[in-house]
Amino acid sequence: MIEFKVIIVEDVPLELKGTEGILKSDVPEAKIVGTAENEVEYWRIMKDNVPDLVLLDLGLGGSTTIGVEICRETKVRYPETKVLIFTGEILNEKLWLDVMDAGCNGIILKTGEMLTRADIESVMSGKKNVFNQPIMEKILQHFKHDVKSAIMRQEALVNYEIDEYDERFLRHLALGYTKEQITNLRGIPFGVKSLEKRQNELVQKLFPKGNGGLGVNATRLVVRALELRIIDLDNLHPDEE
Repeated sequence: MIEFKVIIVEDVPLELKGTEGILKSDVPEAKIVGTAENEVEYWRIMKDNVPDLVLLDLGLGGSTTIGVEICRETKVRYPETKVLIFTGEILNEKLWLDVMDAGCNGIILKTGEMLTRADIESVMSGKKNVFNQPIMEKILQHFKHDVKSAIMRQEALVNYEIDEYDERFLRHLALGYTKEQITNLRGIPFGVKSLEKRQNELVQKLFPKGNGGLGVNATRLVVRALELRIIDLDNLHPDEE
């Protein structure tokens, strides 16, 4: 790497010292042109020294949203400046999404392997979504969960012979639509009595051994469809009417 300018945004003196130490020992090409412990100091430094890279902590002064806004505004004002998040917010997954939406080039969690020369090289070479091992493990967990859920759903659709209209019917019941409202949806060629018949057929499909002697109303039917992943709780949305 050729020499490049860095600003470190960190409000904990001990952690700032550690970050400076990592750069000085492992990334001698990094020229630290300033450090800031809050938003005001950061923008003051940026007026005179626009860096090639900002190492940004998210939890500044007890607030996590300030770091996200610094990232977003930096990418708007200085789109060529790389922003690498280096944060101790190891459990706040929503915050990771927020800062990725704000345009950061990567996230390094302050746990495990910490910040490495390879991380810096990846960001400075133009790569996006640079993560260290701890956050990659989290991403992998979510990926596995999503894939397994998708497979279970496809298997359920086949095993229980669920067609497009069954799925739409169950999904809108889950959203609180009445049968009358469902008949008004675009592309639904059924009246109320036909939907009642379809509901009874779905009960037979999803409860082949009955329901322990109890009747199955629309609510119980929807819960069963959710259990079997026939409809996805995370993707419940109405069709156009």
